[in-house]
Amino acid sequence: MTRTLGLISLMLLAVGCATNASVRQEIEPLNNRLSEVERRTAATEAKVSQLDGKAAADTADVKALRAEVAESRAAAQKAQQAAEEARAAAAQAEASAAKAAKAFELRQLKGRQ
Repeated sequence: MTRTLGLISLMLLAVGCATNASVRQEIEPLNNRLSEVERRTAATEAKVSQLDGKAAADTADVKALRAEVAESRAAAQKAQQAAEEARAAAAQAEASAAKAAKAFELRQLKGRQ
């Protein structure tokens, strides 16, 4: 009986104990997967960092364009105001020219009489 008990104990120890080689064999695929995940994570972080830089540059470009648009609008408003003032001056000049032409005609008529 002691012999049987010893034999059973030896079998349990042999089956229950893992060798270094078997542990390596089981862990190596997990290490490979983990290494691949770490590589992909590093690549993704690099891409995200690159996109953050591009986004910051694009944001600066948009701000600059907005400032240029605001300046262009202000210049357009000034040009519109100048055009309106020029139209008013032209209308006044036409009215003055019409008066002068009328006065000239009247003098011509008076001179003939």
